[in-house]
Amino acid sequence: MDYYKHESSYVDDDCIIGKGTKIWHFTHVMPHCKIGENCNIGQNVVISPDVVLGNNVKVQNNVSIYTGVVCEDDVFLGPSMVFTNVTNPRSAVNRKNEYKKTIVKKGASIGANATIVCGHDIGKYAFIGAGAVVTKDVPDYALMVGNPARQAGWMSEYGHRLSFDDKGVAVCPESGEKYELKGNKVQKIS
Repeated sequence: MDYYKHESSYVDDDCIIGKGTKIWHFTHVMPHCKIGENCNIGQNVVISPDVVLGNNVKVQNNVSIYTGVVCEDDVFLGPSMVFTNVTNPRSAVNRKNEYKKTIVKKGASIGANATIVCGHDIGKYAFIGAGAVVTKDVPDYALMVGNPARQAGWMSEYGHRLSFDDKGVAVCPESGEKYELKGNKVQKIS
């Protein structure tokens, strides 16, 4: 076994767990999940069947990741955040064949207690604030806050709010990388 699993946790059959990944106390990884290398899965996490997590994904305590969720590399899932996978759940109605897909793209961060309503993708390096409720697709580099979540700005790949000049260029204060805002889309230019 090339990964660490605490003795109180369960990893069901037919899962692929990458080298260097750590699975902490009271976590359940259900069948057919694929978890990449060097991930850190916190305490009391449930990862439902067929979930895919890329490399270096950080899952904090008490997170629920339901069937239909795909997280690309370097995603951060904050404490007690949750995904949904059905838009109109009812206990008496079986809707397992209606699960909707949600993709969290490379480098995105989702804050503590946020909710991601299924069927809405989170763009690369997007930043979802604590407690936000995402009810629509999120663009790359977007900062989203509130309930329902609304865009409040743009973030760098290092997690700093970007301030664009009159030419539509911003510089990350930590990395020095430059970003360009064009047509309500941000891209890194250096």
